[in-house]
Amino acid sequence: MRSLPIFRRGSVPRWSEAIDLLLFLDANILFSAAYRDGSPALLLFELASARRCRLVTSGFAWDECHRNITLKSPQRGPALDALKGQLEYAPVPDTAAIVRAANHGLPDKDAPILAAARQAKVDILVTGDRTHFGHLYGKVTDGVCVLTLSDSLARLLEEK
Repeated sequence: MRSLPIFRRGSVPRWSEAIDLLLFLDANILFSAAYRDGSPALLLFELASARRCRLVTSGFAWDECHRNITLKSPQRGPALDALKGQLEYAPVPDTAAIVRAANHGLPDKDAPILAAARQAKVDILVTGDRTHFGHLYGKVTDGVCVLTLSDSLARLLEEK
C-alpha cells in the first residue's frame, strides 16, 4: 500500500483547474470523517473544498451514519452535521436499480448504496466495507468504480 501525504486542515494544495470527479461516500466513510478529528476521510472534504472533486451521498447512507454516530459517539454529532453542507444528495433509486445492484453480489442493506451511486452518475463509490464491497474493489460496476478511501485519495491526488 502506498503511503499518502498528510495534510493539515486548510493545507491541501489549490490546483488551478477544477476536476469534476464525482465521489459517492458510503456511510462508513461519513462516519470516519465525523468520528475523529484528523481522520483521513476528512481529506475528501478538503479536496472537495479545493475543487478537486464533488461529494455525493444518499439519504440512506446519511441516515445510517447518523444512527451510528448517535449510538457510538453522540458527542460527534455536531462534527457530522458540519459535513452535511458539503454533500450533494443522490436521488432515491427505484426498485429495479436496487435489484440490478443486488445482482452484483450485494446484500439487501448495501444494494441501495450502489444503486444510488449509479443513479447519481458518480465516478467513484468510496467505501470501507470490505466485507460486502470487497469483491468489487477496483472494478467498474454499472459505470461506477468502487474504491477504498486510500485508493480514492491516491486517485484524487494523482489527477492533474
